[in-house]
Amino acid sequence: MHAFFSRRRLLAGAGLCLAAVLAGCATGPGVTAPAPGVTRVDLGGGVTATTLSDGFFSRNLDASFVRNVPLADVQKALQDAGLPTDKVDVPFVPLLVDIKGQRVLFDVGNGEFGAATAGKLLENMAKAGISPASITAVVFSHFHGDHINGLRNKAGQVVFPNAKVYVPTPEWDWWMDDARMNATPEAARGNFNAVRRVFGPIAGQVVRFQPGTEVLPGVKAIAAHGHTAGHTVFMIEGGSRKLLYWADTTNVAALFVRNPDWAVAFDANPDAARQVRRQLANQVIREQLLLAGYHLNGSAIGTLSVRGQGYEFKPL
Repeated sequence: MHAFFSRRRLLAGAGLCLAAVLAGCATGPGVTAPAPGVTRVDLGGGVTATTLSDGFFSRNLDASFVRNVPLADVQKALQDAGLPTDKVDVPFVPLLVDIKGQRVLFDVGNGEFGAATAGKLLENMAKAGISPASITAVVFSHFHGDHINGLRNKAGQVVFPNAKVYVPTPEWDWWMDDARMNATPEAARGNFNAVRRVFGPIAGQVVRFQPGTEVLPGVKAIAAHGHTAGHTVFMIEGGSRKLLYWADTTNVAALFVRNPDWAVAFDANPDAARQVRRQLANQVIREQLLLAGYHLNGSAIGTLSVRGQGYEFKPL
């Protein structure tokens, strides 16, 4: 009888714990989950970081997804990670940081322009009690559509009406170059057109910054070119623990964190992207930084460690 009641209490406690986690109880030191798809981390010193899922995109796996290794190797890596071997699910996870009186959103998701499984940022912000009007700054890592399309809706309205918009100068110069766009075959101009749709009407208000500078108090931009010509990552300082937001330094973690020399189809300069990937990963481990990434799995914020010739990401 005693064992029966102990087991029942244990199961009841487990259920309460799960319910509490979903409702927002601590899932680790300084970590809460205010809602499914939302993870908030207290970095100390009044600085908090919140990851907000924008959903995901599922694509069939073929030999074009990883450019420089056989498809069989890619399938084996997915199998080893307990994932399907016929497709890949690519998550989208913008980062929100409250720091020094600013509420800063890094990248804005797909908005109304993505797959049906994406464009969930505003929904998850609402679940977490975060109003779009409360965002004071939107900072972009680069100009791929899944990062910029959520800034303006299909009606042309700016989604974050009180936010200043900050962009890396090298990225702006690359995509806003009309000569480069005109030299690109019309069928391949989709991203050029998206950049002009998003930024054209507000170009005069966009603040451009150089990598290596402090974009906002406690937010330093770091050049990480390779994924795109001006891809930029950000160090969040001011708390008791630093956080690196490395944006698209890696795509699917089971493939490109564990195998950092693999080249994803989306990298404009695979060799430069590979070098950046290893440099940043080694820095995260050496300096014991927290890591957030736009395409990382789980909460998309956690820790990094060495795994064989690559790395392992462990989400909070």
